[in-house]
Amino acid sequence: MLHLHCTKKLLARIKAEIVAPGPSDTALGSWYATVIFWKPQIVLLVSERTLLPVLMPLAPAATLARRFPAQLALVLKEHGVPAEFITQEIWRMDTVQFSKTANRSVVGILNEFVRQAEFWLAAYAYEKGDDDDLLAISAKLAETPCSPLYKGPVSPDRALHELVKAGAQA
Repeated sequence: MLHLHCTKKLLARIKAEIVAPGPSDTALGSWYATVIFWKPQIVLLVSERTLLPVLMPLAPAATLARRFPAQLALVLKEHGVPAEFITQEIWRMDTVQFSKTANRSVVGILNEFVRQAEFWLAAYAYEKGDDDDLLAISAKLAETPCSPLYKGPVSPDRALHELVKAGAQA
């Protein structure tokens, strides 16, 4: 089961049933999500455990929970995560429950990633002529040093690789 903690702006769009926050049984833990008002609108999701960012289209909003595991699989593959880890993570996401945000530190990271994503969107639009390379922007955001990770791997991509390595050794 996966707990998806959403900002008020996103909850208003997806109109999902809200439950009390609880633990996720996925390796990447609970996820936090917000909407970015680009055209088309985008959702930014961040793993609470590693701060790994995932960008994906919001529309259709009602199917966000069903579409997220597939987008996460693409992002994990982009980071070179082994197929076994990806399969297990996606399998554990069979049920998604929506909650309000509870961790202000992760909400702060969401807000910072939104600002950085806008920079990367402009950079990719300038370099490649298209503005929808969400997978590449997700990968660039994952290289960002994040203060909650300073005592360890420093950036979400490194935190992801440490988590995968620790899981493989367990």
